[in-house]
Amino acid sequence: MAEKNRQKLMQISQKPGNNVCADCGDKDPEWTSCSIGIFLCQECAGIHRSLGTESRVRSSRLDNWDTEQLEYMDGVGNDKAKQKYEMCVPAFYRRPKKNDPNVVKKEWILGKYLRFEFTEPAQQMAYTSQRKEGNLMKLGRDRRLYQSRKFVIDRAENKLSYYVIEDSGKVKSSSSFMSPASRSSYSFHSKQSTPKPKAEINLDEVNAVFVPEKMGNPYGLQITYYKNGSTRCLYLYSENSKEIVDWYNAIRAAKLERRQIAFPDRTLEQLSEDLTRDFTLEGWLSKMGPRHEPFKRRWFTLDRRKLSYFEDPLNAFAKGEVFIGHKDAGYSVTIGAPEDQSNCGEYCFQLHVPDRDYVMRAETKDEMEQWVEALKKVVELPLTPQDTKLASILVSKKSNSIRLYRN
Repeated sequence: MAEKNRQKLMQISQKPGNNVCADCGDKDPEWTSCSIGIFLCQECAGIHRSLGTESRVRSSRLDNWDTEQLEYMDGVGNDKAKQKYEMCVPAFYRRPKKNDPNVVKKEWILGKYLRFEFTEPAQQMAYTSQRKEGNLMKLGRDRRLYQSRKFVIDRAENKLSYYVIEDSGKVKSSSSFMSPASRSSYSFHSKQSTPKPKAEINLDEVNAVFVPEKMGNPYGLQITYYKNGSTRCLYLYSENSKEIVDWYNAIRAAKLERRQIAFPDRTLEQLSEDLTRDFTLEGWLSKMGPRHEPFKRRWFTLDRRKLSYFEDPLNAFAKGEVFIGHKDAGYSVTIGAPEDQSNCGEYCFQLHVPDRDYVMRAETKDEMEQWVEALKKVVELPLTPQDTKLASILVSKKSNSIRLYRN
């Protein structure tokens, strides 16, 4: 009887909608939430366990199923559950996919089934309000320490700003030597003055990427924007997973609102594309210098048509950045070392741009093939208006810290 019921459940799991994970879309899920009536992949099932009695997780293949449970699973299923729990998902909200970071999946699941964020829009204020303020831990550019900073998203100004949080003890010690009248005046003007932000960033230029492995923090978020023709990187985290995901989606919400104003004739689906974008590929490679200097190990990031390399993965600025144009303009990728550099070792490949050949070396064959494949896809892609804008933002530096090659 038990085996017969399991076979029936497997048939139910193959119905349209049930044959992918209800939360991330992974194929052929082998787990369920028998209390909600949905089919789940192993990773999402693990998150569902944290919901406690709200979501009772069972294995499709290993656990025993009675007739009542089968009827419930068959009567609900993934599609009906989505109609109930995803009635009001904002167009900007990131729905997780199979390979997305755990924090994205976690907050999607908690938001759906525990906080009912997508059935009750009032629960979405943390990322839909016109102004968002709060503290996040930010990695210092030079001191290499994480410190609390106040961040603000102001949609009306189209800005993301952050502020240094002053130590109240310092104010107290500096004012303790003042006369009573001076202290009164100081206190009045201090209350009236508005602190200046450490940085004000145009939201149109902001990208946000979850990078938990690179930062060594499960809630690590990297913000990038352009500053003086170079890409500036901010590394942030929160102790609270909901808080960091709320900030991520608040950025996306603000960007979508701007696009709706600028392009009123486009659909929400069109406007929601690439509100933020994950990096295409990241990892360590060794790079030969421009005059065939010895290889140096660098952290490389491929972000659409921009290839950046850093001395350290968490540097505020890249050591160099390369714009990758289309193959018809002289951009290409080849496997192997230059003919006059036969001693480069294994797993070498080259990125050819009009004014230079970048010679790089991976540590394994698989890594080399990954990079070569990713770069070849880039040079095959036609250029878009956004690519042209990128080429105009990045500038050559006499210091040689940035190299841009326009097509």
